[in-house]
Amino acid sequence: MRVIGVTSDPGDLSAFYRRTCPGLVGLLASIGGSRDEAEEVAHDAYVSLLPRWGQIREYNDPEAWLRTVAVRALVSRQRRARVRTLGLVRLAHEPFPHARPPNPDSVAVAEALQNLPVGHRAVIVLHHGLDLSVEDVAAELQVPVGTVKSRLARGRAAMRLLLAEEESRA
Repeated sequence: MRVIGVTSDPGDLSAFYRRTCPGLVGLLASIGGSRDEAEEVAHDAYVSLLPRWGQIREYNDPEAWLRTVAVRALVSRQRRARVRTLGLVRLAHEPFPHARPPNPDSVAVAEALQNLPVGHRAVIVLHHGLDLSVEDVAAELQVPVGTVKSRLARGRAAMRLLLAEEESRA
């Protein structure tokens, strides 16, 4: 294996990798509980090792350096995941400040939009929601102006039917 700044004699980086990787992955899997995550973290640690290999290979125990980097990365990764999970749980139980209940008409329009083909939905939202001209919608979607007009007409007609059905059920 030839790496910039690293010679490739038998005792070098590729041999170090072959010798240490299985044990490092096993150690990380034991600590973290996931072999997939252990492999990712181990490979990230080897990537960190690569530019420093010339210096680290001179250490008394380069494998200890690698283990330290990998275990710290795993702990940090799991801490971030735990904080993210706790944050999401906390957000799920706390109402947003100033949150108002949804307007029933807005909910009906949103549900009707979901029943339209994506092309029709896009032109309706861009034209009516963002108040873009037909020409601007055509430019943004990279379609002809006639296509935008056609989709607007068909989308509006479908929306009228869907909203009328919704109103008759209410």
